[in-house]
Amino acid sequence: MMNDRKIPINEKILLTPKEASEYSNLGINRICSMLRSPYCEFALHNGNRTLVKRKKFEEYLTQIDTIDL
Repeated sequence: MMNDRKIPINEKILLTPKEASEYSNLGINRICSMLRSPYCEFALHNGNRTLVKRKKFEEYLTQIDTIDL
């Protein structure tokens, strides 16, 4: 039987776009748009799946004043 213990978002290394949206209070469409940018430093592409590097994402959010795309 598998353990159904959930890891809190702030302890995860990688987040799904949905988790990143919930964590940052940004919309899922905005997160996905940011992840599609070729200059996005917090995107991790694993096959056809894109994940968010939580620490790099946090650093990015603390450095910017506005999100322009």
